[in-house]
Amino acid sequence: MARGTQRHSHLGARDMDWRDRIVLDPAVLAGKPVIKGTRISVELVIDLLAQGWSREQILEEYDHLSLDDILACLTYASDVLQSEVVHPPEP
Repeated sequence: MARGTQRHSHLGARDMDWRDRIVLDPAVLAGKPVIKGTRISVELVIDLLAQGWSREQILEEYDHLSLDDILACLTYASDVLQSEVVHPPEP
């Protein structure tokens, strides 16, 4: 499966390519990844979920978003973390 199209069944996602919904544009929020057509950053969505917001609460507060937008944010974050190179601290 191509990168960014991994199946995340534990998240309730269908086959999802985050590139369909997430954009990086230097003219919007200094190039941070945002949901296409908005100024809502992936970081904000992930932070809300980390604070305990449910998907339903996010969709109610940001009614122009869809569940697929939230799932794209999660898929993007997963891909970024999977590609991250971690160097353990030296003793």
